[in-house]
Amino acid sequence: ATNTLIKGCKTTIIPKSVTEIEEKNAFRGCTSLESITIPESVTKIGDNAFEGCTSLKSVIIPESVTEIGRWAFKGCTSLESIVIPQGVTTIEQRTFEGCTSLKSITIPESVTEIKGNAFRKCTSLESITIPESVTRIEEGTFKGCTSLESIVIPQGVTKIEQRTFEGCTSLKSITIPESVTVIDKQA
Repeated sequence: ATNTLIKGCKTTIIPKSVTEIEEKNAFRGCTSLESITIPESVTKIGDNAFEGCTSLKSVIIPESVTEIGRWAFKGCTSLESIVIPQGVTTIEQRTFEGCTSLKSITIPESVTEIKGNAFRKCTSLESITIPESVTRIEEGTFKGCTSLESIVIPQGVTKIEQRTFEGCTSLKSITIPESVTVIDKQA
């Protein structure tokens, strides 16, 4: 589907014949889209898939999805919570950047890496549980998360990269494990 076909839709049902929501902005900029259910036939959500869907409040991602692309939900300002399915191993760059209503997110044990700016400017995010499986949190991951109050960095992370928590003005508690050997500039 292209965004010109669904621009006026509030809800979209994707047929079970679809196995991949391709890159190249499948639903990008569909500002009327409020909810979407992704069928179990889908294994990949491509880059920019839902970027700028400012009315999107509800997304059900099935366990069949093992890959969520870069910028996939960037700027989805109405999205309040999301459950990332077991099987996804990486949260890509800027996946949830600017999701200003995002209050909670569930990261499964399958995730080993959170890429740069993944949650940047998620200004409503108060806390996040990062599973012990995560060994790398890249630069700027939580930059500008002004409501973030506490975080526990999992054992296995060896470096807190630059700008990871820059501008986190509400951060009161951070637990850094002994595995961390480097805290980079402006972290």
